[in-house]
Amino acid sequence: MAQLYDMPLEELKKYKPALTKQKDFDEFWEKSLKELAEIPLKYQLIPYDFPARRVKVFRVEYLGFKGANIEGWLAVPEGEGLYPGLVQFHGYNWAMDGCVPDVVNWALNGYAAFLMLVRGQQGRSVDNIVPGSGHALGWMSKGILSPEEYYYRGVYMDAVRAVEILASLPCVDESRIGVTGGSQGGGLALAVAALSGIPKVAAVHYPFLAHFERAIDVAPDGPYLEINEYLRRNSGEEIERQVKKTLSYFDIMNLAPRIKCRTWICTGLVDEITPPSTVFAVYNHLKCPKEISVFRYFGHEHMPGSVEIKLRILMDELNP
Repeated sequence: MAQLYDMPLEELKKYKPALTKQKDFDEFWEKSLKELAEIPLKYQLIPYDFPARRVKVFRVEYLGFKGANIEGWLAVPEGEGLYPGLVQFHGYNWAMDGCVPDVVNWALNGYAAFLMLVRGQQGRSVDNIVPGSGHALGWMSKGILSPEEYYYRGVYMDAVRAVEILASLPCVDESRIGVTGGSQGGGLALAVAALSGIPKVAAVHYPFLAHFERAIDVAPDGPYLEINEYLRRNSGEEIERQVKKTLSYFDIMNLAPRIKCRTWICTGLVDEITPPSTVFAVYNHLKCPKEISVFRYFGHEHMPGSVEIKLRILMDELNP
């Protein structure tokens, strides 16, 4: 398969565009985390009868950012003892029936596994932030004229709270918690690694929400195009400038230097949804222990060759 629209691998390895973060970038996130901390760490675990032995499964409901009700799924191995934790985040509008079997599978591998259902996208997770402006189809442009109102501010904070909840469980060793996910889930895992000191390792596939300014120029498919559609419907240089300013606060590329835990990323070179250059822009700005696995003939899809690599990294760091 030809890689028709992005950079050759040798250029990708060196691709390190300038960060686009605003002067108050860190202050913005510290303020957001302070707001989150004011919300009680409140959750309930509802037992769920899943047909699998040696694991216990629960539907989770917890208070997210701005007090929103957020849902998730938890699976833990049976028996006493402290287990390593793994928080999983799903793709954009992509968590069929809550991905419960995926969570159970991680528990069968020895992890206390928790999957957050993203607000508004899945299950009973509520998006309770009403922005002062309209948006185009999908979630990418909701609240996009204000960093305080932008949709992903709530999502990032919900994700941080998910890790805090897992760390608080009596059966979980809070010093052995990882984050994982693909696409949107990969972006959320990296955002949490940047905004929380809890994760010891991040293992992600083709992270989304990265290097927005290039993504909207080159991505031929996928949710980035929702931003382009918003700008088609709302023309004007001042609107485009504000959109890009808002997005800069949520750009995983700008958050990457804050990540301290070991981080592994995998990407395919024919990915038309998260272009490889946007992934390498994140990777090349990481200052933590890091590895990247590149799959030349794969796009935005399951990569069988990545499975053993990921499992080994998580096992090395979390020791299930």
